[in-house]
Amino acid sequence: MSHKSAKDFFRPLAVGAPQPLREIPARPSRAIHFFDPSNEKMAAKIPAMVGTVDVLLGNLEDAIKADNKVAAREGLVKIAQETDFGPTQLWTRINALDSPWVLDDLTTLVPAIGEKLDVIMVPKVQGAEDIHYVDRILAQLEAKAGITRPILIHAILETARGVANVEEICGASPRMQGLSLGPADLAADRKMKTTRVGGGHPGYLVREDAPRGADGLPDLDAKRAIFQQDLWHYTIAKMVDACATHGIYPYYGPFGDIKDTVACEDQFRNAFLLGCVGTWSLHPVQIKIANRVFSPSVEDIAHARRVVAAMGDGTGAVMIDGKMEDDASLKQCLVLVELAEKLAEIDPDLKATYDAIETPEA
Repeated sequence: MSHKSAKDFFRPLAVGAPQPLREIPARPSRAIHFFDPSNEKMAAKIPAMVGTVDVLLGNLEDAIKADNKVAAREGLVKIAQETDFGPTQLWTRINALDSPWVLDDLTTLVPAIGEKLDVIMVPKVQGAEDIHYVDRILAQLEAKAGITRPILIHAILETARGVANVEEICGASPRMQGLSLGPADLAADRKMKTTRVGGGHPGYLVREDAPRGADGLPDLDAKRAIFQQDLWHYTIAKMVDACATHGIYPYYGPFGDIKDTVACEDQFRNAFLLGCVGTWSLHPVQIKIANRVFSPSVEDIAHARRVVAAMGDGTGAVMIDGKMEDDASLKQCLVLVELAEKLAEIDPDLKATYDAIETPEA
């Protein structure tokens, strides 16, 4: 089996294509808000949403009927050409690689709006070969169109094979920006017994042990507390590890029950705590939830700043509020402080909130 030299990894895959990035920028992307470019009413709202959400994504794949595929593609081109996105990133989700529409997606979008398009989301990625295919085509199209910066690739984990190959997917190209969990398609591919789009399931639980009766034996008729578990904990954790290993970014995907904002916030927070940097938004109400959840709290930032200030050169250990903080604690705190600084650059309200934090002496 032949292998490409490591020296070639960061060389353009086409003559005249832009130089691949050696490090993926850490741009805030708390909410990736999906919109249908073929829906005129929805498209008309996009300019007003700029600056209110970190990422706007023109969706061309699932949820777009076959009869509307061309209209969605053309609608995205029109929106991109007519809109100044300012601090908001523009992404798109192209059609699946085995579909009859994907080649037209790429050959239309890159020449027309490639300079504005930050990331292309690729659905149902099975392995590194899928990334290699898109990588080469993008390089050829960028070279032909004179695009000056590489368009990045974001893969969706929607199949069991994709999850099994997550490491090779993350390392398949310098263009790799990140991964998202696609719980609905993944559940179907795994033959999981749930019809929910993300979130937990009341049947996936653990139950506390039966209390002991007067005879010292378990009272199996007694009422026992139950604790619903997270169906997606393993997959998200595996995805986070793979992304961290390769210097790219993990995201939770869709939460389908728009009305259940409490459960939505719980799922988003689980993903945030595990290491995800953002999530999808299927409705404007979810943007607010994502922006809140994926922004460190005032309490967390206040504590993190105290630790950073107290640790000095990062060696040794200190006691803060009765808890030991050492170099590992400092690394954890720096993750939050650096994230807060990045978010404050694009979110004036959040900046004012973080600036108002008083950091007492350790």
